Amino acid sequence: MDRPEMIGIDTTAMPWEERHQAVLGKSNFRKLLLQDPDTGMEIRLIRYPAGFMTTWHTHPCAHGMYVLEGTLVTHAGNYGPGGFVWFPEGMLMEHGAGAEGDVVALFITNKKFEIHFVEK
Repeated sequence: MDRPEMIGIDTTAMPWEERHQAVLGKSNFRKLLLQDPDTGMEIRLIRYPAGFMTTWHTHPCAHGMYVLEGTLVTHAGNYGPGGFVWFPEGMLMEHGAGAEGDVVALFITNKKFEIHFVEK
């Protein structure tokens, strides 16, 4: 029987992967830490540059964001370091970084991640 092994990652040694959002005409960044091949669940670090907003959209997964640096701006309020938000599956939302600085957050999904932009 195979024994599960711990995963340890030095995130400071990982480069940020640019994720161009064609719909928005700009990019955000991520460091993919873990992805479960069975469920699609993901854990990643995300960085929204100052002023970057992911406009109105939905996801077919729930996801949480734990703010590490900066201020996460959402349609329902702003959250600084130590703040945590959970977005239920299918919720209409927008979020990103305010104009004053970048935001970095730990991003966790409960299953495969997809984004669907909508007009509100």
